[in-house]
Amino acid sequence: MPAELTLGLPTLYGFLLVLARVSGVFAFVPLPGVQNSPPMARIVLSVLITLALYPSWPQPAGGEVDIGRMLMYVLPEIAVGVVIGLAVSFILEAFTMAAQVLSLNAGYSFAQTIDPSTQGQLGVLVVFAQLASGLIFFALGLDREVIRTLSYSLQAHPAGAWIAQTAAEPMIRLGADMLSLALRLALPAVALLVLMDLSLGLVGRLNQQLQLLSMGFPVKMLVGLMLLIWITALVPRLLGTYAGEVFGTLRQVLRY
Repeated sequence: MPAELTLGLPTLYGFLLVLARVSGVFAFVPLPGVQNSPPMARIVLSVLITLALYPSWPQPAGGEVDIGRMLMYVLPEIAVGVVIGLAVSFILEAFTMAAQVLSLNAGYSFAQTIDPSTQGQLGVLVVFAQLASGLIFFALGLDREVIRTLSYSLQAHPAGAWIAQTAAEPMIRLGADMLSLALRLALPAVALLVLMDLSLGLVGRLNQQLQLLSMGFPVKMLVGLMLLIWITALVPRLLGTYAGEVFGTLRQVLRY
């Protein structure tokens, strides 16, 4: 006798609510190869992670399930996922912003290439920083931390339950820390490049026959490349520390 697979309304209710939270996360997490992938691939990824979180699905009684209740709780679930995804995206944006600041001062912004995430033109150093930060994200195991955070958030706050804790102030603090980390990464190189500009300007005033403008541009790019190599060695440790702060803040916000 062939077996029949039946899917009850409470199970479908739990699946849709958890899927809303997972989809909110992957709408913001800038994973390499995910943002520019076909929509169907992102949908399949969200569905598979939702199925992997099956033990954390809510199991409401049959009388508590209705369309109005489900629609009322879908938006809060999306909001929780967006908070998690936005917080995680700060980890990668810190390195990208530092590369943007360094690119403007070292002259790398003149070299444009295609950004694989947006299909637009960006500086070559910024695109390199995006790809490198994505690789560091996987190397540090932060992808597993995202799924672990989803699982713990579903245990502490099951899908379909309102979360009274506000996330505005912690997210603003994380954004400020992201800007601080980006400036800490870029300012030593920017300060050295400014000193080089001042030195070249003083030498040009002493001897106006020297063509320092044509010589200073490649020198700044070479010095910027050397500084970038030194900064890159510090990035995994700094991003790992900041990632610990991000997931610690998420634990406080979601109270798990």
